[in-house]
Amino acid sequence: MTVRAKRDVHGTTAATSGRPTHRRARRIGEGAGAPAGGFSALLRALPYPAALLGLSGDLIDIVGINDEFSRFDEDVSVAVLPLERRTAKHFDWRERALAMFTSRRASDRFELEFQGHLGARVFSCSLTWVEGEDGQESMLLFTATDRTSERKAESTLRKELLTDSLTSLPNRIGFVEEIELLVEERKDTLGKAGYAIIALDLIRFSRINESLGAMAGDELIITVARRVKSVLRAGDVLARIGGNEFAIFAHVGHGLSEVLQIADRVRKAFESPIRLSTYLINVEVALGCALAQDDDEDLENLLRQAQAAVKRAKKSGTLEVYRAHVLREALKRFTLENRLREAIEHGEMSMVFQPLINLQTGAVKGFEALARWEDSVLGSVSPVDFIPVAEESGLIVPLGRWAMCECAQTLADWDRRFGEALPITMNVNLSPVQMVRDNVPRAVEEALRYAGIDGNRLCIELTESALIADPDKTRQLLAALQAMNVTVAMDDFGTGFSNLASLQSLPIDLLKIDRSFVTDMIGDEDKIAIIRAIISLAGALGMQTTAEGIEKPEMAEALARLGCHYGQGYFFAKPLPTLEAYRYWLDRSADTII
Repeated sequence: MTVRAKRDVHGTTAATSGRPTHRRARRIGEGAGAPAGGFSALLRALPYPAALLGLSGDLIDIVGINDEFSRFDEDVSVAVLPLERRTAKHFDWRERALAMFTSRRASDRFELEFQGHLGARVFSCSLTWVEGEDGQESMLLFTATDRTSERKAESTLRKELLTDSLTSLPNRIGFVEEIELLVEERKDTLGKAGYAIIALDLIRFSRINESLGAMAGDELIITVARRVKSVLRAGDVLARIGGNEFAIFAHVGHGLSEVLQIADRVRKAFESPIRLSTYLINVEVALGCALAQDDDEDLENLLRQAQAAVKRAKKSGTLEVYRAHVLREALKRFTLENRLREAIEHGEMSMVFQPLINLQTGAVKGFEALARWEDSVLGSVSPVDFIPVAEESGLIVPLGRWAMCECAQTLADWDRRFGEALPITMNVNLSPVQMVRDNVPRAVEEALRYAGIDGNRLCIELTESALIADPDKTRQLLAALQAMNVTVAMDDFGTGFSNLASLQSLPIDLLKIDRSFVTDMIGDEDKIAIIRAIISLAGALGMQTTAEGIEKPEMAEALARLGCHYGQGYFFAKPLPTLEAYRYWLDRSADTII
């Protein structure tokens, strides 16, 4: 029953103060109407505010109280707000008691929050019935347990959970919660695309962290946060959502043009280098943006879109704005990564083998092993799709090790099937990422040892860019492979930017001429001249050559005349399953006159 609803019950004072009137409260043992001994003992024993309540007409009658209740009631009386300013937790407890007498509910529990003499207070209150004595009507026992310290602890813990400890900025969860509140508050005034999220990523942060140490990395993050915050407008929200990732929420009434202005200010904030200890560090940032399309935009999804855009920005060097296909592509890659991980773990990958033919004799020199993936959900997945995903996710290491062991075991199985060692080699491609992340010599040594084959029957193919990226590390790797008699081929030669001095110093056995030079070479004097130059260079360096992409007999004949040693392509055979590749060698070796 509210004050204004029943003025005659609460009286003139109630209408003015906003709380019901009641009979004067009696402490335990005071006056003739004091509660009986049992209730007196009960109130006295309770360590928190408690009172026995009766009903006299339409007025709450406080029959008895303990000392703790007196202090509690004094604080509540001072803190009661006018009706128009009350919230769900701002009310007079007497109103709940009067409602209990009216409804006769079994019990009532509620939380009371108010500003006391010592600041904000929170009490957990309950109302329960107690049977009256000597024929008296049932009374209500009101208790109030102080939960202020617990609520403060919860509030502090929640703040810590929503805040980045290093920068004191909101973390990812805190950022989303904060901007959801901001959007809700301004929902009536925001039009379509009235806000945006700009993701910011520090380029080459990991290199700085590794070179100068974690302390310097933390200092850099703090400085970056200060610089970005200094160029934002009032109302913009900055958060640290990852190790070196930040996000900005901004109201943008003018759409993309306003985003471009914010991005320009952020970039200018890093025109001057940042000093870390005795070093001056030039910091580059990549920026990606996602604009809200409607008032009910999912803000967590909008943040993911901005992060997808910033990945593209790291490659393009400019501000990237999210486009729908970007996230679809990211989701596709994520699905692909998870399915690929399961395929590797459960042995669902397979190998096919494309013959390498001696162009001078027509004999099978060996096979290049190629990974294939037939997924139960995705269907046939091309290496063009799954190899980049494997390299980005790090799955290329287990995939590369599996391929190496599979090739060595296949060669050993063919030997057992034939009854003696076949005079062929097996070529295996090695990813640049595996070169960096894996102990390649150990992986090769284990594959050879478990299969029981010699190293001279294995050829490792590396791309030109991988070989020249770190010449010293490459030289160590190739020396270790050479010690095991493993052949090394440079794949896709001519498509990169080789340093001929490095090429001459590296122990490479074979150059593979890229298919782009072989395709349509007949009648193209420029391509023929390039192929002739590569073959001559290889000869001068003591290397042999293999041409890829041979699709016509005249190509094979022309390459043989130019002095190319080996060739592969659809003219000879497409990549073949294990048993078909073995039969191909049997048939070819029987028909070939050596």
